[in-house]
Amino acid sequence: MRRYDAVIFDLDGTLLDTSEGIIRSVSHVIELRNLPHIGEDVIRTFIGPPMQRSFARVFGMDAVTANAAADDFRNRYKDTDLLLARPYDGIYDTLRALDGAGVKCAVATYKRQDYAERILVHFGFDRLLGAMCGADFEGKLTKKDIIENAIKAVGVTDKKRAVMVGDSDNDAMGAEEIGVDFIGVTYGFGFERQGDVECFSNVGWADKPEGIQRYII
Repeated sequence: MRRYDAVIFDLDGTLLDTSEGIIRSVSHVIELRNLPHIGEDVIRTFIGPPMQRSFARVFGMDAVTANAAADDFRNRYKDTDLLLARPYDGIYDTLRALDGAGVKCAVATYKRQDYAERILVHFGFDRLLGAMCGADFEGKLTKKDIIENAIKAVGVTDKKRAVMVGDSDNDAMGAEEIGVDFIGVTYGFGFERQGDVECFSNVGWADKPEGIQRYII
């Protein structure tokens, strides 16, 4: 028996380890703009949130400069580093198990829509997903908006029958804002332990992709 009709997955840190490509592109922008050196641990915090927000937070940039730095990142990332990623062990089996149980799967990511589609198709996730929803070109959509788009795209109208799966506070807060359940994963970039997930409203946590299934079917 399934507990949900739809599962909405984050992309970075949930389906794919995209750290190599993002770290390379952020490092490129730092060098291009002669920004102060920061450690890789700080660069890794750029993974997940909107890029302009991360540049503003880390380097104290105003909105115009942060948006320009984000454009530099996107130009490098799409042309050179986008596909430097790897699927997490067990994630395909998890998606196939959910599909076999009649659960609709979709993605809601802060990655721009065209980037999200390209990387998901490249790694074959499109064959297991009912929808791939990303950010708009202007970066105006919030995570809440993108999750809602994904739920609508797979045809689920009762939000209590949908659950969000992600590795960060952005995922947890976006889910809570629209009243859908949340499952946190600790194998990605944001949450490192069960206690991190429990800072937010949740129905469970998983330290590997296979662990997600027990909350859904």
